[in-house]
Amino acid sequence: MNTLTTVVLCGGIGGAGLALLVNELLPAAPKLGPALERLNPEPAPLRRERAVEPSAQAQLGRWLVKKLPITLPRRELDLLGQSAEEFLLNKALLVLLGLFAPSLFMLAWVLIGIQVPLYVPGVVGVVLAAAFWFVPDLTLRRDAGRARAECAHGIAVYLELVALRLAAGIAVETALEQAADVGGRGWVFTRIRETLLRARVERTSQWAALKELGDRLEVAVLSDVADFVQMSSQEGASIYDTVRHRAKSLRTEQLNAEAAEANADTEKMQAPQAVLCVLVMAAMSFPAVINAFTQTS
Repeated sequence: MNTLTTVVLCGGIGGAGLALLVNELLPAAPKLGPALERLNPEPAPLRRERAVEPSAQAQLGRWLVKKLPITLPRRELDLLGQSAEEFLLNKALLVLLGLFAPSLFMLAWVLIGIQVPLYVPGVVGVVLAAAFWFVPDLTLRRDAGRARAECAHGIAVYLELVALRLAAGIAVETALEQAADVGGRGWVFTRIRETLLRARVERTSQWAALKELGDRLEVAVLSDVADFVQMSSQEGASIYDTVRHRAKSLRTEQLNAEAAEANADTEKMQAPQAVLCVLVMAAMSFPAVINAFTQTS
């Protein structure tokens, strides 16, 4: 390749790059398809139907819900905001993983020259599939326990906000709604706000709606709030002192529970520390023991 050819190639590459840069900087002409869609939008019902069209995963989850004769933990799923279709789909995927994972390991062993009986991956796969089937249940139970503890903390704050509204002379119904609005975007306040809004739209009592929510989520503190509202609406009594006392007792219960959990975690750490001390002492005494046996022999 001579000098002239090199110069021509470099000039062509530079010109092409400059042309692409100018093309990107200049405003492009609008595309015909999107422009026509903006001028003639689809009817709202069609867009809504297309938006809510279920995906393949959702359809598979619905099929599993219909076909598998098992009892679903509806309350835990409702508490965590997880659908039954997603829950069963996770269980099915874990079962398939447990079934086929040993076969992959056996294939790797065969490739490196290790002979494995054919029944071993089948037995191990069945055992792993049975174990993996209960993994989502354990995870769901653990997350539900944490969510209920978080809900108790949120309701303690909610009771304090309600008490502040009651101290300002606001009615109970308005105090409940304003406290839920002030609470922010936490999921606890969101659930309470949605419950109170539904009670207003359906023209039902707030205490009945809160009690239903507490029973559905298995959160006893919400049932206590419903009892306070019911007492105020039926007997006309002031519940300010009752709400403040319940909020204080709830905070005390939560502090005691956290202290007990911390003590339990501290006790769990004693066993690893004891094992570590034994290992260190064994390592330090090992040379002396070796010398003693060497001199004896």
